[in-house]
Amino acid sequence: MQHVKLGQTCLTDAPAAARDFHQQVAQPGMGLVLFFCSSHYDLPALAEAMVTCFGDVPVIGCTTAGELGPQGYQDNSLSGASFPADSFFASSLCIQDLKKTKLNQIQRQTRDLEARHKDSKAETFTNSFALLLVDGVSQCEDALTRVIHNTMPTMPLLGGSAGDDLDFRQTLVFHQGEFHRDSAVLVLLSTSCPVAAIKSQHFAATDQRLVVTGAAPHKRLVTEINGLPAASEYARLTGVDEKDLNLMRFASSPVVVMINGKEYVRSIQQANPDGSLTFYSAIEEGLVFRVAHGVDLLNNLTTSLQQACADIGKPQVLLAFDCVLRKLELEQTGDKPQASELIKQYRTIGFNSYGEQYSGVHVNQTFTGMAIGSPTGDL
Repeated sequence: MQHVKLGQTCLTDAPAAARDFHQQVAQPGMGLVLFFCSSHYDLPALAEAMVTCFGDVPVIGCTTAGELGPQGYQDNSLSGASFPADSFFASSLCIQDLKKTKLNQIQRQTRDLEARHKDSKAETFTNSFALLLVDGVSQCEDALTRVIHNTMPTMPLLGGSAGDDLDFRQTLVFHQGEFHRDSAVLVLLSTSCPVAAIKSQHFAATDQRLVVTGAAPHKRLVTEINGLPAASEYARLTGVDEKDLNLMRFASSPVVVMINGKEYVRSIQQANPDGSLTFYSAIEEGLVFRVAHGVDLLNNLTTSLQQACADIGKPQVLLAFDCVLRKLELEQTGDKPQASELIKQYRTIGFNSYGEQYSGVHVNQTFTGMAIGSPTGDL
């Protein structure tokens, strides 16, 4: 039986990178190819080259804020994998015009995709899950993830928000030979291999509460916390000077919200000149946050991976969506080389994201993923 083949290239020329990637992952009977690439590539040239290389094979991908692959954590690279059709079957949908499309239309599209998937040979496989890649600056992830999960409540759902190397201007998903903006790609993947979902976050809530008393939800903007200007109150509660608020400060002191008894991280993108705070996830007035404190990221991730893979053995691939703020923290602490070695041990492909999707919730500063074992246990 064939296995998933992984590849990663750091070639900067788009056609050359596509050819190098194809050479690494090509195998007979490919049912799906996933790839994740830096936004610094000539993307029209890359799209054309991927079509030339892979022909009629379904290819799904997105731009990133960093890539995970056989070479570990990389920037300005292209990583991904091919999935053999004898043990994997995929159906996909590109949801376009996210900001204009009504939720009931997305629900109908999702339901149609699920029906089409089940009517095909998907029923011959034992495990299924959904992957969601979303335009990371669309600000539509929260509602999109929720409606897809509610439409398919028994289908495990995970994914990531596309990046653009921290420019926050244009993030793209790839489907049917083209890159698309203001879009999302939903993939239903069925397999005969054992699978295990992973969610790792290295923050826990403290007793310090922040109540959102002023907000512009459509902009993910918080104007007031506890009745005071948002930035100054957040700075006071986290013990820093307001003028020192920056990306790394927000990365080290995110906030946590409770949803159905579970903690989910909500990260701040920036402090604005008017004293407001822009978040990476949905917010609304009345929401109660707690200031979070961190534990060791590397140890936390190691434990999460060990626990997830305890029942399935060594994965033939780990699909991973890892928040870009976690990568920045690894760089700051000097732990990035060790983290690279860790994800290489688990045969990881994925990307550093602007947000992560897990079981119907859009989260931040989280590592979400799906470990896929071997049906024969021969890896």
